[in-house]
Amino acid sequence: MKKLFGTDGIRGEAGVFPLDAATVQKIGRSVVRQFTERLGCAPRFVTGRDTRESGGWIEQAFHAGAKAGKAECESAGVITTPGVAFVTSKFEFDLGIVISASHNPFYDNGIKIFSPSGKKVDDAIEAEIEKDVFGESFDGAEGGGDTVDSTRGDEFRQAYLAYIASEMHCLKLAGYKIAVDCANGAASELAPALFRGFGAEVIAFNDKPNGRNINDDCGSLHLEHLQAKVIDAKADFGVAFDGDADRALFVNEKGSIVDGDATLWIMAKYFQDHGGLKNNKVVATVMSNIGLEIALRSRNIELVRTAVGDKYVLAELLKSGSTIGGEQSGHVIFPDKSLVGDGMMTATYLLEAIKEKGVAFSEMIDGFKQFPQILVNVRVKEKLPFESVPDISAASREMENELDGKGRLLLRYSGTENLARVMIEGEDQAVIESQANRLAEVIRSRLG
Repeated sequence: MKKLFGTDGIRGEAGVFPLDAATVQKIGRSVVRQFTERLGCAPRFVTGRDTRESGGWIEQAFHAGAKAGKAECESAGVITTPGVAFVTSKFEFDLGIVISASHNPFYDNGIKIFSPSGKKVDDAIEAEIEKDVFGESFDGAEGGGDTVDSTRGDEFRQAYLAYIASEMHCLKLAGYKIAVDCANGAASELAPALFRGFGAEVIAFNDKPNGRNINDDCGSLHLEHLQAKVIDAKADFGVAFDGDADRALFVNEKGSIVDGDATLWIMAKYFQDHGGLKNNKVVATVMSNIGLEIALRSRNIELVRTAVGDKYVLAELLKSGSTIGGEQSGHVIFPDKSLVGDGMMTATYLLEAIKEKGVAFSEMIDGFKQFPQILVNVRVKEKLPFESVPDISAASREMENELDGKGRLLLRYSGTENLARVMIEGEDQAVIESQANRLAEVIRSRLG
């Protein structure tokens, strides 16, 4: 069976299978079939999209397929991914559909499917959708029509903004200057409105989407622009979103980057100080810097690591009942509030913590030292378990001994390419670069 779904829904080039109009209609029709069987009646869907030029026709195609199956469909229009998750629950839809390719360029797009809880649909449902799409006898969208009902779109978006604002009822930002890089994406109208609602002076840029400029030399993948804007405007706080605003990265008043690890450190302290850090645990991935682990340990907080990917972070958060988790990329999850990463909510939580302390943003990082890190990719012919190759296993043990608890070695394979990844963290950049290249050469000689 071919695969449509990856770790973050369906994603690919818009207009090309499986994101051509006919296949999207089939996907919509299939989703209806799955949930009609489970619910015993036709489901109610809400869709939302980012600002890509393909978003409108993909949404239209999905609605056509869904309505052919007798589903009731509404659209929230341009809205963030976490905004769709919120609307799905708040307005009692059976499913929320996000049309976005997150941080990818404009010519890509994707489809993510959320239950009212905010969780993505499970593997079994995805497998059934794939069967339908690849099944020649499965009908698409005959009689589905081509209209999209966005009558309540503004109501949905305003309700989402009101929800985030209500969570931060003590936040007052009068006299506070915030620079906001909207990535020409889904947050372009929403984020500036949110921060202005708290009384902040907002300097918004990359907030004029034209369908093709989403993520184009802007947003969370290009923080140099936000750094320059913060310095030039003498801003107190800078935030950059990706295209669908499910994640955010930050810049402090000195122009220094505050990544997902530093955000987890600040928020872990905040929740612990308020007695709200359940189990004294923070969830992150294997790629989080060892500096975060050491900093958290100083506060008797355990760092629990998962595989790379927000779905693994969420699974561990739910399993352990923990309060906060996330990735270096700025994808942070507060499961008591939402099971979806929410860049705007993360930003408001950070602002609440800063204002409560009454210090500059840069001072909130105190106690966290980011260790130098090196990542070397090695092309391999086959992905044998590293421990099964004696020379690689021996070289890895030797490296661990050299690090002597003051650094970290991580060996893993790429999930999409024939690459071995050697990641080392330690106290000295030159030393870890030498170590990583030595180990990479051993891998290259045995598997390359």
